[in-house]
Amino acid sequence: MPDEQPYDFRAVERPWQQRWERDGIYVVREGDARPRYYVLEMLPYPSGDLHVGHAKNYTLGDAIARLQRMRGYDVIHPMGWDAFGLPAENAAIQRGIDPETWTRQNIENMERQIRLMGTGYDWTREFATCDAEYYRWNQWFFLRMFEKGIAYKREAPVNWCPVDQTVLANEQVENGRCWRCGAAVERRNLSQWNFKITDYADRLLAGLDRLDGWPERIRTMQRNWIGRSEGTTFSFDVEHVEATTIDVYTTRVDTVYGVTFLALAPEHPAVAKIIERFPKVRKRIEEFAASLRSKSELERTQLMEKTGIPTGAYAINPLSRERVPIWVTNYVLAEYGTGAVMGVPAHDERDFDFAKQHGLPIMQVITTPDGSLQSPLSEAYVEDGKLIASDEYTGMRSAVARRAITARLVALGRGRATVAYRLRDWLVSRQRYWGTPIPIVYCPDHGAVAVPDDQLPVVLPKAVKITGQGSPLANDPGFMQTTCPTCGGPATRDPDTMDTFVDSSWYFVRYLDPHNARAPFDRAVAARWMPVDQYIGGAEHAVLHLLYARFFYKFLVDAGYAEGDDEPFTRLFNQGTLLRGGEKMSKSRGNVVGIDETVETYGVDAMRLFLLKAAPPEDALEWTDEGIVGRVRFIQRVWRAAEPLAAAARAVTLDRLPELRGPWQRELVRALHVALDSGRGETETRRFHYNVTTAKLDELVNLLTAAVREPGAASDPALLYAVHALPIVLAPFAPHLADELWSRMGYAQSVHLERWIETDPAALAVDEITLVVQVNGKVRARLVVAPGIGEEAVFDLALREPSVTAQIDGKQVRKRIFVPDKLLNIVAA
Repeated sequence: MPDEQPYDFRAVERPWQQRWERDGIYVVREGDARPRYYVLEMLPYPSGDLHVGHAKNYTLGDAIARLQRMRGYDVIHPMGWDAFGLPAENAAIQRGIDPETWTRQNIENMERQIRLMGTGYDWTREFATCDAEYYRWNQWFFLRMFEKGIAYKREAPVNWCPVDQTVLANEQVENGRCWRCGAAVERRNLSQWNFKITDYADRLLAGLDRLDGWPERIRTMQRNWIGRSEGTTFSFDVEHVEATTIDVYTTRVDTVYGVTFLALAPEHPAVAKIIERFPKVRKRIEEFAASLRSKSELERTQLMEKTGIPTGAYAINPLSRERVPIWVTNYVLAEYGTGAVMGVPAHDERDFDFAKQHGLPIMQVITTPDGSLQSPLSEAYVEDGKLIASDEYTGMRSAVARRAITARLVALGRGRATVAYRLRDWLVSRQRYWGTPIPIVYCPDHGAVAVPDDQLPVVLPKAVKITGQGSPLANDPGFMQTTCPTCGGPATRDPDTMDTFVDSSWYFVRYLDPHNARAPFDRAVAARWMPVDQYIGGAEHAVLHLLYARFFYKFLVDAGYAEGDDEPFTRLFNQGTLLRGGEKMSKSRGNVVGIDETVETYGVDAMRLFLLKAAPPEDALEWTDEGIVGRVRFIQRVWRAAEPLAAAARAVTLDRLPELRGPWQRELVRALHVALDSGRGETETRRFHYNVTTAKLDELVNLLTAAVREPGAASDPALLYAVHALPIVLAPFAPHLADELWSRMGYAQSVHLERWIETDPAALAVDEITLVVQVNGKVRARLVVAPGIGEEAVFDLALREPSVTAQIDGKQVRKRIFVPDKLLNIVAA
């Protein structure tokens, strides 16, 4: 063959991207009769520059979308921007740049980079969550929740970030620190808006059982976060304090006879009544309470030493009638449970430590099932067992006793069976500027009043001074001063904005009808596409975005705005991280490899192939220059082998297998169909191990490279068939190279609009296989045999191998283990 020019990715890739965009080949059309498939990566925050770690995620989603489109699906694959958030405000403070200007500039750059990657997004559906046309519907949904009592305001202790000067949801506090800036979180009492996600706790739990397309670890994390438990709530009377009772909740009511103290949160309402009756302890308790006001929930419940102040008051156990001292402690929180905990030191590790520290009694009331465990205890016995020292319940098993004791408390009018949750309502108020304004005004006469729908959106004002101290909107009179929609009198707006997780809790439905000016989306349009078939994103969102989105979509279905299954994401895939030098790639570590420099040096397709091939997509992947250089060589080998034959290859049909004139032809066509079958199989099973498929492509190209050197190869139908099919099997992974080869075959239509070639079983069939022979588990021979050969025939052949007979000479064959077409293991002794 004549010498050919090397593949010039710079001359190929950008023109193809422009043509795909011009022809709109990724735009979803109405009326398409093909089955629908919705693939989506979590929308990115526009932080500035993308690096190849981001490209790993988008390349996987793009490969899935391309392959499913070629397999006959009408694929929707949109892209947009999670554009509100604190980084834009921080940029305003640090650089004096308007948050919207900073955000729009970043969007422009990141969109350019994502397009540069050759991704097949439907850009006609693009929006940013900071678009007023989008956050208008955040406000509209807020008002619908407000009308139904799901959005409500209350004063409560909240997590406060002193650096970002804003409230954080529990899920946004990580190890006692702000998830954004890392500052130590404080506790403050503020009046805040909440969404009543707790009303959906049971449905959120039940829905997880149906999500078998989700990673089990994500489902487990959500179950643990919701934290459903079944127990008993009952009351203790407070001695010498009139009309005062203290309710406690416990999952271990079988230990009620072992209560030796009650622990209260300093904010518990009974504390105020107790210090009125026992004024000598007032100062100590008030000082103790004041010392805890700046402490985070994590500090109080896990990090701090467990301590407290005795109040001098006693409670009466409703069953044993024993007097137990009441303590104010640092580890009980008012907003969790009842704000009071019954202390059972013998059967709770925390109570045991507290009792030891403060000299409180430890009363054992549960022993092991065989009765062998006796006092004094060296540590708390926390397992179920058999009750002792518990009046008529002595001798009962724990599970039986829990039912019996609960029934007794109910009969006495002192208790009830209770289901409790760790989950708390979603706190959505934020004291910042760059977010969705809360559509509520406050009137002196009418209180909190909803902004009428025809006045939405409540638009963020321009040129607001952002200092990082408090709520910027509260200091803008032009925004704050308004009129009451009810009476027309003077009123003030709510100065807070919504948690940005509201923005990402329903965006996936807006993508389906992004230009609708009359509604957030058309219900019928959404019903045609929802739920999302394949969602792709990081595991770090397990109890943030993913939980909130599930709640929000259930609300949409309940309210009649959406229909069908109330779970929004059928399947979830968590991609692995990209490493460099053994550490996660990030700007702060200085180990980032930029997309622009990578594409300029190596080309888009080489980058894509490396990111797909080097490891399974759920695993961490180490970036290496050697690895991507290897993909550059692969592309050049494809080009050298296939391009000179492109024009001739089109003459060989892909509708049936070609004439196979000899062994190398059969091996080549089989390798092609193995690669095709791998791409199909990895997509159908939703494993997405395209690293396996690209390895099969390596094998195919190795054979192709060897085949073009065979005598008469240029006109061989098997070789031309393989060359003709090659752009199709390359298309999801190296889209530019594939379309360039396809066009050189004379096709006017993009290869990405072609159908994936169905695997032909005849092509996968082989004439001979290699079967391993072991003796006592060690490999002693390899036999080349016909497929389907029986065990006796294999054994006879094995006995002709000197390496086998040498191992069994003089021994008795006691057992044979035969795996058809794979292995014979001879056990001899």
